[in-house]
Amino acid sequence: MTHQKIVIIGPAHPIRGGLAAFNERLARQLAAQGNEVSIHTFTFQYPEFMFPGKTQYTKGPGPADLRIHRTVHSLNPLNWRATGLRIRKERPDVVIIAYWLPLMAMSLGSIARYIRKNGHTRIIGLVHNLIPHEKRPGDALLTRYFVNSCHAFITLSKEVLADIRKLTDKPAVFSPHPVYDSFGDALPATAAKQHLGLDANKRYLLFFGFIRAYKGLDLLLEAMRDERIQAMTNLELIVAGEFYEDRKKYEPLLSDRVKVISDFIPDGEVKYYFSAADLIVQPYRTATQSGISQMAYHFEKPMLVTAVGGLPEIVPDGKAGYVVPPDPKAIADGILRFLAQPPGVFDAFIREQKQLYSWEHFVNTLGTLQ
Repeated sequence: MTHQKIVIIGPAHPIRGGLAAFNERLARQLAAQGNEVSIHTFTFQYPEFMFPGKTQYTKGPGPADLRIHRTVHSLNPLNWRATGLRIRKERPDVVIIAYWLPLMAMSLGSIARYIRKNGHTRIIGLVHNLIPHEKRPGDALLTRYFVNSCHAFITLSKEVLADIRKLTDKPAVFSPHPVYDSFGDALPATAAKQHLGLDANKRYLLFFGFIRAYKGLDLLLEAMRDERIQAMTNLELIVAGEFYEDRKKYEPLLSDRVKVISDFIPDGEVKYYFSAADLIVQPYRTATQSGISQMAYHFEKPMLVTAVGGLPEIVPDGKAGYVVPPDPKAIADGILRFLAQPPGVFDAFIREQKQLYSWEHFVNTLGTLQ
């Protein structure tokens, strides 16, 4: 996909989070391969009462190397028409629309319908999730409305690709979530621990990212209470991420072996947490794919994931870490199995696998949908 006029519609600065980071990194790769690229992000994304975190927005100036326009209001049909007509008039060759939540189906699907009436622009749905983790009445109807507005789809997991196949026979491809390589390079563990005020002699597990029920933090906290884990006095868990639900439900499971940084971690700090960790733990109850896995690959860290959704596709058991059932005892078993291994046992495979998750490969796969 080169030498084209491409528009990405979805979260970007000043919206914060993984979706924004993905869209911005995708824009950079498309531009690096010779395309003219712009992003249309939200003036209004979620009503505040529907957003479980502290804020939807990041501080500081936007990236100077990207053309980001704040145009989309997720709840205003007049805005959908104005945005769609504006982009339709620009006649981009391709519009890539990020989709992750049925709440966004009406706005994104309507904008797509206005654009495609120019008879020129191809609409590609970049589907992170088709079926939401937390289901609500009307989800299927809304999702179908978005699906019907696109010409083709690219997914980040085989599970989501299978979900799309149930709704449409339009062109659709799977390409693994590329590595998140925009957070800086890995540091020596000793330097990272010193920066974070951690004990240089201890080993650390890391749970990273926002906290919701489907991510299974409670399962991991239960695993930390396992007698075998408790006997390992040099092991601690770092929970680094903002609570998107009531923290009180987790309080009884916390201990002095668990360090909680209950805040959104700025991009510049991410490298310290991953560099300090020995093992990245994703104890999810449900999943499609996870950007956390690709952050772990970037920082060349082994992972412990649960056998749900697309996670086992990305983290082959016994090669990039371990895959276990979403159960506290199984998670504890996996942690102990990892700690019994000599340091660096997964390093060679992780470095090799990391090369498969390039942004160039993702964009080249995207190009097959034209």
